[in-house]
Amino acid sequence: EAEGAYVVKADLPGVPKDKLELRIDGDRLLIEGVVTTVMPPQLQSVHAEVRVPRYRRTFTLSRELDAGRIEANVKDGVLTLRIPRQEHARPRRIEVRAG
Repeated sequence: EAEGAYVVKADLPGVPKDKLELRIDGDRLLIEGVVTTVMPPQLQSVHAEVRVPRYRRTFTLSRELDAGRIEANVKDGVLTLRIPRQEHARPRRIEVRAG
């Protein structure tokens, strides 16, 4: 949690931006990605460490989160999501007056 938002990081090695899909369905956030291996034409893959070439993860979002303002960034195979809290759910300081 940072600055009125939750930050989610997901390792997605081998998933390019164009093969990454993020969706909101009701209160669920769906992350899907397809691994692509780029091989030069003269080479052939003999062994691969990735057994399942697809990532899929679903999260249930709390009502205190503002799903309409999610920010997503992918860099070097790491997806970073910033999910802000609704204004009413953010912590606030209460002023105390004397007298």
